[in-house]
Amino acid sequence: MIHQQIKDLFFSSVEHVVSDISQYAVHPDFDFQRSRKIPAQNLISFLVSQGSSSTRVEMLDFWGLDPFMPTASALNHQRAKLKPEALEAVFRHFNSSVAELPPTSLKEPHYRFLAADGSTCTFFSTPAFSSPDYYCSPGHSASGVYSMHLNAFFDLDAHTYTDALIQPVRCKNEFGAFCDIVDRHDVLEGKRNVYIGDRGHCSYNNMAHVVEQGQYFLFRTKDIHSKGLVGNFNFPDEGSFDIDVSVILVRSHSKKVLADIHKDSYIRFVDQAASFDYIEYGSYDTYELSFRIVRFPISGSTYECIVTNLPRDEFPAERIKVLYNARWGIESSFRKLKYTIGLSNFHAYKPEYIKQEIWAKLIAYNITETMINHTVLEQHRTKHEYKVNFTMAAHICRIFLRLTTEKDQYDVMSLLKKELIPIRSERQYPRLQTAHYRRPRYFIYRAA
Repeated sequence: MIHQQIKDLFFSSVEHVVSDISQYAVHPDFDFQRSRKIPAQNLISFLVSQGSSSTRVEMLDFWGLDPFMPTASALNHQRAKLKPEALEAVFRHFNSSVAELPPTSLKEPHYRFLAADGSTCTFFSTPAFSSPDYYCSPGHSASGVYSMHLNAFFDLDAHTYTDALIQPVRCKNEFGAFCDIVDRHDVLEGKRNVYIGDRGHCSYNNMAHVVEQGQYFLFRTKDIHSKGLVGNFNFPDEGSFDIDVSVILVRSHSKKVLADIHKDSYIRFVDQAASFDYIEYGSYDTYELSFRIVRFPISGSTYECIVTNLPRDEFPAERIKVLYNARWGIESSFRKLKYTIGLSNFHAYKPEYIKQEIWAKLIAYNITETMINHTVLEQHRTKHEYKVNFTMAAHICRIFLRLTTEKDQYDVMSLLKKELIPIRSERQYPRLQTAHYRRPRYFIYRAA
């Protein structure tokens, strides 16, 4: 059964990491060398299957009603030995393993559409545990809280996270994180990656990193009447257009540089404060970027502006509009990741433990969506098409991964087929006009 195969892929990923556990131990010479009630593989499995209840309740659910089960102190002692990189390694190995499963109907044959965005993960801590890089005082929080910024890439067809990078909130750098992930991101055989980002990701440096990897980008930018990236170009008179431009980037005002550039070329100076990794500031080198600027209406008097290097014959303006609209999938995934999977309810105060839980929740999310992707639904003549209820699927998968279900056989796919909700893609809701702050849930009785 496919659900057992997915579970086996997860456990094999855990075993792959545990087989070289010294690489992921805080003290490689002696951590995880002795037999304990919570070995490394059980610790990782517990963190991934953990829900939003208190630590002790989660342990009861995972180990069952066993009077000899480990204590919360034992759990905390073992967590202190494990680096967050262990969960990150499980995440990457599981993603690679899942790519070898039989393809589903969701797969696009030639392109892989990856949305890039970030979200803040807020937790409670103290200066004794967390450095000032994690401290902030948002909203109406007088005493302040601690936060991390999760930069993530999301596959819009498979609905899974493909890569992520975690930063302290005061070291937040979405531009740098985007470039780092693009440079190391895997490219599936026979496919090209299309990186889709909102205005916060539109920069010449991000474009150059994508181009250097031989892939495609699609970024929203400020409109042509602003002082944004597409300002000061010669645009057509009509409101909507799709034009090609070529820009020569320079980092020096020397006449030697400008003399070699044709007068009709678009020249953009990248100052010292801006990042551009392919020309040093003050250098006489130049860098040429070619891309399309696509502008289309979204209401009576409002236009959206997109920059992309996608080929026009395969991606006309209408398809560009649909692709950017699909980017909202990563926004919806953050909501499910936080409030369904449980990323907003942490069981710790220390940043290293928080990172463990972030990677564990990303794994749990991907396992759930992989199960959903391989659930074959029967088609009926109904008013709406139906899909698997993610909330119920997450709960089913969480139970399926626990130790108490190892010896039992469950038909997970039949359970998922019963938990359906209608697809109402035509629904639209106005976006909140003001930013709102939500305090993290605080449970003093959790393991710190």
